[in-house]
Amino acid sequence: MLVAFSVAPSGTGNTDGSVHDAVAAAVRVVRASGLANRTDSMFTTIEGEWDEVFAVIKEATEVVGEYGSRVSLVLKADIRPGYTGELTAKLDRLDAALDNDG
Repeated sequence: MLVAFSVAPSGTGNTDGSVHDAVAAAVRVVRASGLANRTDSMFTTIEGEWDEVFAVIKEATEVVGEYGSRVSLVLKADIRPGYTGELTAKLDRLDAALDNDG
């Protein structure tokens, strides 16, 4: 499965609204997990089995909780049993389709 998630604290007391330190702490948890992952400007996507992916998301959320009084968590999952390597394979198929446009 692939799970894209975004986690951020609120109630941080930062006057500029910045949450980059908290997000960095969450990304460290993801990268240390050993699961395939990719982070962009809006989400971090993790690939793995249900229990291992959600254990990482739980730990990342707990770490972010140390930075504020509340945590916001947004998830989107693509559950496709029997498929692995979809973190890159989906993009490869998209690129191939775009190449066929011309």
